[in-house]
Amino acid sequence: MDVFALFSARIANAMQLLFPEIGAELLARIVVEPPRDPAHGDLSSNAAMVVAKPLGRNPREVAGALVEHFRTDLDVVSVDIAGPGFINFRLATPVWHKVLRSISEQGDDYGRSSLGGSEAVNIEYVSANPTGPMHVGHTRGAVFGDTLAALLAYSGYEVTREYYINDAGSQIDTLANSTLLRYREALGETIEIPPGFYPGDYLIPVGEALKAEFGASLLDRPEVEVLPLVKERVLAAMLDLIKADLAKLGIHHDVFFSERTLHGAGGDIESTLAWLRQKGMIYEGRLEPPKGKTPDEWEDREQTLFRATDYGDDVDRPLVKSDGSYTYFAADIAYHRNKFLRGFKHMINVLGADHSGYVKRLQAAVKAVSLDEADMDVRICQLVRLLKNGEPFKMSKRSGDLVTLADVVDEVGADATRFMLMYRRNDAAMDFDFALVKEQTRDNPVFYVQYAHARACSIFRTARRDMPELDLSDEALAGADIERLSSPADIELVRVLAAWPRTVTAAAIAHEPHRIAFYVHELAAAFHGFWAKGKDDPQLRFVNFDDPKLTLARLALVDAVRQVIVNALAILGVSAPEELS
Repeated sequence: MDVFALFSARIANAMQLLFPEIGAELLARIVVEPPRDPAHGDLSSNAAMVVAKPLGRNPREVAGALVEHFRTDLDVVSVDIAGPGFINFRLATPVWHKVLRSISEQGDDYGRSSLGGSEAVNIEYVSANPTGPMHVGHTRGAVFGDTLAALLAYSGYEVTREYYINDAGSQIDTLANSTLLRYREALGETIEIPPGFYPGDYLIPVGEALKAEFGASLLDRPEVEVLPLVKERVLAAMLDLIKADLAKLGIHHDVFFSERTLHGAGGDIESTLAWLRQKGMIYEGRLEPPKGKTPDEWEDREQTLFRATDYGDDVDRPLVKSDGSYTYFAADIAYHRNKFLRGFKHMINVLGADHSGYVKRLQAAVKAVSLDEADMDVRICQLVRLLKNGEPFKMSKRSGDLVTLADVVDEVGADATRFMLMYRRNDAAMDFDFALVKEQTRDNPVFYVQYAHARACSIFRTARRDMPELDLSDEALAGADIERLSSPADIELVRVLAAWPRTVTAAAIAHEPHRIAFYVHELAAAFHGFWAKGKDDPQLRFVNFDDPKLTLARLALVDAVRQVIVNALAILGVSAPEELS
C-alpha cells in the first residue's frame, strides 16, 4: 500500500469531479509528499497551485473546494490550507494500520512496483580498461551501477547489466608487451619494466602461464605472430581477474561487450558511419580551434565530422583520425547504435569523474542513432578519498601504485564497502574512512542499519524465550490486533514504513539509489528511537508480559520494520544479519 500514490489518485479524481476541464497533463504535475514540518500533517499537496492559473482562479479558492471535498473522507481526520494554497492532510489511524497489514501481506514485494512496465533498460557500468585488477576508483561506479540496476529491476524494468571491454586501443598493445616482459622473467631473465608499461605483479601468473604453454618458443617467433597470441591470453586473464574482483562485491554482469567487435571491415563502426552519412548526420569540414588551451587531439584539417551540435552537443565531433583510423567517439556512436538495435530505448552509462565532458556527446549520439526514440542518462561518480581516523590512508598495493577493490573489501568487507559508497550522492566527492566503517557505533551507518535488523531479530528471540506460550508464527502475526497500536510513537514509526514505496519510486525515476541508503538509515534511527522510548515507558515496550495481545501487535510492528530493512538492504546488495558479533 502506497499512501502517497493512493491520495494522489484520490486528489486527481476529486479535481476531475470538481473541475472537469482539467486535462491529464496538469493532473500529472500534482505532487503528494510529506510536509516539511510534521506538525502540519501527514501529507501535503500542491494540487491547487498547479491547476489554479489554467483555471483562472485563486489557488486558495481551488484549495478550499478540495478541502470541502475531503472533509467527508473517512481516511482523513483533518484537511487544511497552508500558505499560498498547499493542502495538508492528517490521516486517520486505520490508514496506518492498513499500511502494516500490507507489509505483512506483501513481504519482499512491499515497495516493489510496475513503474517500468517491463521496458528494457541497459545499464553500462564499470567498463574499466582490461589491463589489471579493479582499483578503488572503479569501485564506486561499480557499486552505484549495480545498485541502480537492482533498484530499476525492483521497480518493474527489464534490466541488462553491461560491461564494455575497452580492448581495441593502444593500451592493449602496452599490456601485451608488459606481459611479454613477465614471460621473459618466467624464463629466468632479469627484467626492467620501462615507464609506461604495466608494473603490477598480477601479470606474473600470466607470464608463467605463457611459459607453461609455449616454453621458450615465443622468443624465436616474430612479433606479428606473438602479440596476437599474448593479447588473447592476457585479455582473458584480466577479464577473469576483473570478474573475480567484482564478485567480491556480489557484482555480476549479463553482457561483456568487446570493443574489438566494432572494428574491421563490415563492423559496426563502418556500417554506422555509412548510415549516418545516408541520414546527412556527418559531413566533411573543419573545426574551429577551441577557446583557451588547444587540446592535443585537435587538428586543423578537413575531416569527417558528426553533426553533434544538431543534437545538443557543444561542438561537432571528429570521427576519423588523420591516419585513417577511427576516433574513440566513432566507436562510441557505433556501440550505442548497437544497443539501440538490440532493443534498448533506455540507456544509462555510469562513468568516472574524468568523463564528465562526455555527457553531451553521448546523449547527442543516442539521440541521433535512435532518431530520437531512445534516451540516455549519464551518471558521473565523483572521486573517493581513502582515510583512516580522518587522515589519508595508504594501503599495501598489489597493482603497482593503485589501491585495488580487493584491498578495500579485504579490509572492511563487502557490506561496509557497498553501503558506505551508496551513503552519498554519486555526483559528490566522498571520504571513505576505514576506521569509521569498522566501528560498532551509531556513527557507522552500515552498522547502525544492520544493528536495527539484528535488534528486531533479537526482540523475537526474547519473546520466544520469555513468553513461550505466545504464538509468533507468520499467521499469528498477520492476525495480530494491530488496532492496539494507536500511540503517537507507534504511528510515528508506521509513517516511516509508509514512506518506503514512495522512496523506491522516486529513487527509480531520478536514478538516485543513494535515496535507498538514506531511507533505511532513517528507518533504523526511528526504530532505535522507539526502542529507547520503551526503556522509559513500559507501555511502549515491544514485549509486555501482562498484555500478550499488545505484545503480538508490537511484534507485528517489529516484523514490519525488519521486513522493510531487508527489502532496502537487498536493493543495496547488503546482508541483513540476525546477529552481530
